[in-house]
Amino acid sequence: MTSEILYQPDQQRQNNSNMARYRDWLHSQGQDPGPDYASLHAWSIADPARFWSSIWTYTGVLAEPLSGPVLANATMPGAQWFPQARLNFAENLLRHQSAEQLQRTRLFARSETRGDIRLSGAELNQQVAALASWMRAVGIQAGDRVAAVLGNTPEALVGMLASASIGAIWSSASPDFGNAGILDRFGQIAPRLLICVNGYGYGGKRFERQSQALELAQQLSTVEHILMVRQLPDAPLAGGVLEWDTVLAAHQGAALGFERLPFDHPLYILYSSGTTGVPKCIVHGAGGTLLQHSKELLLHTDLQPADVFFYFTTCGWMMWNWLASGLLTGAELVLFDGNPGHPDLGRLWQLAEDRQVTHFGTSAKFLGSCRNAHQQPGQSHDLSALRVLLSTGSPLLPEDFDWVYQAVKTDLLLGSISGGTDIVSCFVGCSPLLPVRRGVIQCRLLGMDVQAMNEQGQVVMGERGELVCLQPAPCMPIGFWNDADGSRYRDAYFSRFLGVWAHGDYVEFDSQGGCIIHGRSDATLNPGGVRIGTAEIYRQVETLEEIADSLVVGQDWQGDVRIVLLLVMNPGYLLDDALIQRLRQRIRDNASPRHVPARILAVRQIPYTRSGKKVELAVAKLLRHEPVTNREALANPEALDEIAALQALWN
Repeated sequence: MTSEILYQPDQQRQNNSNMARYRDWLHSQGQDPGPDYASLHAWSIADPARFWSSIWTYTGVLAEPLSGPVLANATMPGAQWFPQARLNFAENLLRHQSAEQLQRTRLFARSETRGDIRLSGAELNQQVAALASWMRAVGIQAGDRVAAVLGNTPEALVGMLASASIGAIWSSASPDFGNAGILDRFGQIAPRLLICVNGYGYGGKRFERQSQALELAQQLSTVEHILMVRQLPDAPLAGGVLEWDTVLAAHQGAALGFERLPFDHPLYILYSSGTTGVPKCIVHGAGGTLLQHSKELLLHTDLQPADVFFYFTTCGWMMWNWLASGLLTGAELVLFDGNPGHPDLGRLWQLAEDRQVTHFGTSAKFLGSCRNAHQQPGQSHDLSALRVLLSTGSPLLPEDFDWVYQAVKTDLLLGSISGGTDIVSCFVGCSPLLPVRRGVIQCRLLGMDVQAMNEQGQVVMGERGELVCLQPAPCMPIGFWNDADGSRYRDAYFSRFLGVWAHGDYVEFDSQGGCIIHGRSDATLNPGGVRIGTAEIYRQVETLEEIADSLVVGQDWQGDVRIVLLLVMNPGYLLDDALIQRLRQRIRDNASPRHVPARILAVRQIPYTRSGKKVELAVAKLLRHEPVTNREALANPEALDEIAALQALWN
């Protein structure tokens, strides 16, 4: 895996990074992490208890004095981290209480329905304290579930922090979900409190959601209170609805208070995509989430107190939880709620200019769309403050690496990061100490003993295999909700290889520690018994100017598997025989004859989950004549109907 170096951090930038400071601190503590990132990573997995204890100390976790073992049980599943520790997640996120931090902007929010909102550190504290005071007054206690249907707005951050300060468990969804999809999620966790918006804006349109929220509250029999955020400011509220602003005003002046609880006390309930069945309810603990996010945000993304951190996400995607943890660094968080392409693809780049964003996070799909539209944000916008650009959601194409360095900025850490809802964080990603190589994820993250494993359970280098983690990490779930014996949790991650976490990605590592993800292993194609990752075909297809989007899926056919390629064409282009032939030749030349699709067809849209991921598995089920049981998990379920109607798929 030889790839061109696109960016090499100079020595000054490396030395000024949090990662270098951490390495120097280890030396001061009598440790020898070695001279470079590879040796530092090797040190981090040689003794997991030593490493995670160092993260606890270096990042300054606020907790009762640490005593007892760091790792009481190292088996997977069942590892026990910091069993005697007690802490509060919200207390750690709000720990920056200097006069300067209380005065500066900590949250900046832009949406399609309200004017820009700024909250200083003091104002954020006041709102969290007021909401937590009301929660306590109505009887919300540690362990209760707080369910939220909110946009990526300050209210979502305040709600989560207030919930966590008490020890209640936060679970959120985006308001573009239908009630059936929300019920599939919240109906499993029996929430006592429901926080909703009265509507939202997207793409210049307004969507009323008050009636949906009231209906949802009736369908969730355990809900005792519903709190409404007026995201549509001029829309009237129904009688008897308790309004967010009214609650905060009534409890203005309340003092911040934090309940310190065990390390594994549940913090979040997140959900699997649910495109092939009812979503799994994945429970993440406060301590593990705090330590993992501290390591990733402080060390790997080099987020510092004076920085400005933006990530485009919704409250239904784990990147919102990751963004929220940015508060622990002291940085300003920038929130956006709306369509990133409205009125054009410059919307988010303008936001980056307006707030002088230092860390800009988005999806690989957004970057690909900008490249496809020939955007030049580095010329059209002032991005002088930008140091780090983060991408996730799907593999970032090599051509998108090129585009970033040609069209955005040359002296930029481009961090392609990958993990998932399963660990509410990352396995592989970026380091400020390493060069960026074209099309390659920089490294395994510290403390994550991840490898590629073949079908025989052997670790392989320079070959494709299952992404596995050989050691426990604190960010692994504490379990699934309503899974008393742990069987569903074990089946999800530990049934493939005994005592090893199998993540479900098809990957390849090289001798330099870099990584290429070839797609989801459960979506791997097997024509003629040869394993092919879908990302290998996307790399050849989605760089053509004629093509706006694509989806690759395997179809059982005459005792084998044939590859089907569905394309969305850019305006002004048609999928004709000449383009089909050119595509097949390109895939044959740059991948292999095995990669060449048997069917290449045009569609109006590709189906996506509401968190912006292609749903290869749902289409594969469709082609097997199996029912897709949870269409509510899709942002555009009508796309499945169009695919099902393609006669060329059935002959």
